Amino acid sequence: MQLGKRWLNFLIMIILLVGCGLVEAPETPPVPTPVATAVSWDVSQFPAGEMVNDPVSDVVPKIDPQIAGLVDAVSQQQLMGYVQTMQSFGNRNVFSVTDDPNFGIGATRQWLVDEFVRVGNGRLEVTIQEFPLFYNGLSTTPANVVAALPGLNSNNDIIVIIAHYDNRAPEPTDGETYAPGANDNGSGIALLLESARLLSAYEWNQTIVFLAAAAEEQGTFGSRHFVQTAFLDGMNVIAAINYDAIGGRSGIPQYARLFAPNLRESPSGELARYYEYIVGLYLPTFPIQVIDALDREGRWGDHREFVNAGMPGIRVIESVEDPDLVNSRLDTWDRIDYSYLEQIVQMNIAVVANLAGAPPTPQTPIIQTLDSPGDFWLRWPTDQNAAGYAISFRPITEGSFTTFRFVRANEAGNVALTGLNPATRYAVSLTALDENGRLGDFTPEVIVEPSASSAEAP
Repeated sequence: MQLGKRWLNFLIMIILLVGCGLVEAPETPPVPTPVATAVSWDVSQFPAGEMVNDPVSDVVPKIDPQIAGLVDAVSQQQLMGYVQTMQSFGNRNVFSVTDDPNFGIGATRQWLVDEFVRVGNGRLEVTIQEFPLFYNGLSTTPANVVAALPGLNSNNDIIVIIAHYDNRAPEPTDGETYAPGANDNGSGIALLLESARLLSAYEWNQTIVFLAAAAEEQGTFGSRHFVQTAFLDGMNVIAAINYDAIGGRSGIPQYARLFAPNLRESPSGELARYYEYIVGLYLPTFPIQVIDALDREGRWGDHREFVNAGMPGIRVIESVEDPDLVNSRLDTWDRIDYSYLEQIVQMNIAVVANLAGAPPTPQTPIIQTLDSPGDFWLRWPTDQNAAGYAISFRPITEGSFTTFRFVRANEAGNVALTGLNPATRYAVSLTALDENGRLGDFTPEVIVEPSASSAEAP
């Protein structure tokens, strides 16, 4: 995401102050919306044949056999074993003991490190990310477990998959009472580890980070520390996907909820559209309900720290929650529907593998209007590794992708698209595809206003 210098300085100040506990991060950071420039187009500016008008391409999104194989390889047995192990630690509160090999947050953390190393196929770089926590008069030093799968590209783009591994009894600082935490959030950790096992089988273009965050229950402190560190290290988070309470139960509706704030005009909304589109391609029988909100009312999740920093962040959660299970002794492994959880993991594999396996994010195109209302001229630098591009002219009132225009790589970079509705306000973005139909990360959306003649028409 490209930020102005003034906003960049403001964001650095806010993040540093949040780290010191002086102010809260803004819930809705003032991200300016770019607007396309309308100019008169003169065909004599370009040699004949250089611009391609209304290109047609057979390079379109499709199911990639390699990714489909990973989706099919998700193991319910693995997921059940992970959830049972998480429950076996008894209490994973960040104020629980750290020196017992079988009980508490310390034992959980060490098991996570060992398991990431085991499933990582020698490719995962596993680190501990400690941070101080002062809460309700108590202090401790929790730690995130961060497993990075380095990408082949040399850029700083990262895809972050998040699940918190801490939990709590009814009292937020109780580190002794039995708290199984199977669904909240043993299910998310199971997804994280199973995704790491499968995705580590291959090399990908973009870096994937598996973040097991701590201190979520006290206020998403672990993810806040990760965001601060990533920002100051110059990392560009192109997607942050938070999985929290995703296990499901027998009989609940077979779909997942996805929360994204300011759905129609935000980086998080763009990520939500991408997620919904890829899931519809790979798992059409397990739909996504996209909800225009940061989270459920009065609730929170680790993705909010990414959103507050202007990064694209979304939350995925089961279709229906049972309030009687939240922070209770009843949240046990045997109540989870592992067929439901398997499908959530399959969704994650499909989305992340496409994002990581496709070419990198293109540069945001220059968009200008042509002489005829509804006709547009787009220019952007092309990537030699891309087989084609998908261009989205999304009516701003639509929360999902509607239709794409496709162009082959050998005709891309300088195209004219005609016949669009001149009275519609569009959000325009594009992405690259590879020869296997993998769809990459979309550019930040550029808002194209209706033409003056259409806006003034009765």
